[in-house]
Amino acid sequence: MGTGTSDHGSAGPWDARDGRDTAGRLLRAATGSGARLIAEAASLVQGWAVLADPIAGAVYSSPAAAAADGVHAAAAPQDHPYSVQLPAAGAVLVLTPAPATSAEHTGHVAATTAALLEVRGQRAAELRGEQMRLHTTLLRLLLAGHADAAVDALGGGAYTHVTVYRLTGEDAPAAHQVLWRAVRPTLAPHADACTLLARLDGELVVAEVHRGSDDGRILRLVSRVCERHGLLAGMAGPLPLAEMSTAYCDAAAARHSATPAHRIVPADAIGAPRLAPLLPAAPYARWAAAVLRPLDPAQQHLLLVWLRTGSKPSAAAALGLSAGTVRARIREAARLLGADLEDATARAHLLLALRAPASAPAEDDGNGDGEADRWSASADSRNDPLSPGGPGLEALPVGILDTRAVRTWAAGLVDGLEPRLRIALTCWLRHHARTAPAATELHVHRTTLTTWLHQCADHLAQNLADATVRAEIHLALRITRSGPDDPADLPRRGGRTYRRA
Repeated sequence: MGTGTSDHGSAGPWDARDGRDTAGRLLRAATGSGARLIAEAASLVQGWAVLADPIAGAVYSSPAAAAADGVHAAAAPQDHPYSVQLPAAGAVLVLTPAPATSAEHTGHVAATTAALLEVRGQRAAELRGEQMRLHTTLLRLLLAGHADAAVDALGGGAYTHVTVYRLTGEDAPAAHQVLWRAVRPTLAPHADACTLLARLDGELVVAEVHRGSDDGRILRLVSRVCERHGLLAGMAGPLPLAEMSTAYCDAAAARHSATPAHRIVPADAIGAPRLAPLLPAAPYARWAAAVLRPLDPAQQHLLLVWLRTGSKPSAAAALGLSAGTVRARIREAARLLGADLEDATARAHLLLALRAPASAPAEDDGNGDGEADRWSASADSRNDPLSPGGPGLEALPVGILDTRAVRTWAAGLVDGLEPRLRIALTCWLRHHARTAPAATELHVHRTTLTTWLHQCADHLAQNLADATVRAEIHLALRITRSGPDDPADLPRRGGRTYRRA
């Protein structure tokens, strides 16, 4: 770490008594807080002082206006030759004295301050284990629905909302330590928010409890940590504290759409397909309300998490349930809906229904049957160009998908695919993104199919790992098809790769 001096303009001799007085002042400040210690150091050198962290930026700054200069000096000491930079407690202490302050005095202040910061850091590390256990307990209280008890433990602040992040990756333990130091979590209200961090079931969970507004500070920290440690993250919220479990599940669902190119994904960026805004609002909302009428909110949320994560095991992990429980509840929902949820089209239509905007209650016609009854899932499929006549979610009412805007969107998404790619992609989506059974039906090697899918992703410029993206593409292929897209029609060129069974 580079060290500059300020011997330009010394203020005269410096003796041992000055050193004792300086150390005493710094020690008394250190017993108060890190911020007081940095402020005292700045006062003693008649300049400014900053403790800069590579992730958090300026941890403490005196005066506050010096924060940016301190962070820059820590990153590029050669650009600040009159500043002193010393490592301290995992960060960098930057001192810039006044021209009249002697180099010897500045060095003594810097060394003493850095040593006291190390002592404070070691003391904090000794208490960290107990604090982390407390954070884990509070997070579990929130997840169990005991929001009032958790808020009382947080100092009784008027907290109303929570924003949840769930991070995974091999370097999650190291990221936990870095983020803990950067966030400096406490149980006392700080800037109208309190941040809880814990590792739950192998994941790093960050929950920012606040009073309705999220200033984005934690999002910026989580984003930098994800980039630095190669983690993938999902984010959900702000949601009311009572909906903590929903936010927790939604964050896990969002994480399944994260990629190295987009390491942190908000929950509202998935499951809200680009197709939905193109649909006619009133009939779309009425149809969705009628379809979902047999389901309670908990069943709807489970189905939404399942469809957004793309598999039952992933949904079970997100919901904190066993895979068997999730399968049983999906079967019950399928029975209530009267739909075959193993059908890819039914799943895509169900995702549209779950993400539909809320509609006003349907008017009653006097017989106790509202208008929504006439928009039931078993719409007249004879007028639906997309359905072969199946009831329930396999058919949508006329006027929802068969519009010019929807057809233009579908053509723009999938037109231009070569016949072999279109047929292969259609088959793969029909098998719910399972390569082995799709390759078997296509009579090609799995490696060949994988290569074709990569070509599809490049041509479409879409992330095929995202279940909601796959649902959109499936519907676009159905809307634009001019034939059956049958695997039997796959162009063959001979050889083992294209061998028929």
